Amino acid sequence: MYILVTYDVNTQLKEGRHRVAKHCLDFGQRVQQSVLELNVDGAQRAKCKNQLADSVDAKVDSLRYYFLGNDWRRRVEQFGVQTSFDVEGPLFAWRIPGVREISLGSR
Repeated sequence: MYILVTYDVNTQLKEGRHRVAKHCLDFGQRVQQSVLELNVDGAQRAKCKNQLADSVDAKVDSLRYYFLGNDWRRRVEQFGVQTSFDVEGPLFAWRIPGVREISLGSR
């Protein structure tokens, strides 16, 4: 299921919007400053929503979820600079001379 998450959080705190984005980046990608795309199953969706709910203050912050479903490609149009990648497309890897290992983080 493809989900668009938008947020508006209190940025007077040092961590500001990063506290929301860090949870979402475990499940998807940032496409604009406060907009993330997630491609998740039901369990991942529930885990992400719980983590986000715990990381915001409902008195000053807001989160919005747009559920685009599995047929999301026909519902998304891009204009201008593309800042995202196709999460369902092929992933290419190549060896960098002199580099033994690259960590992509935990997913």
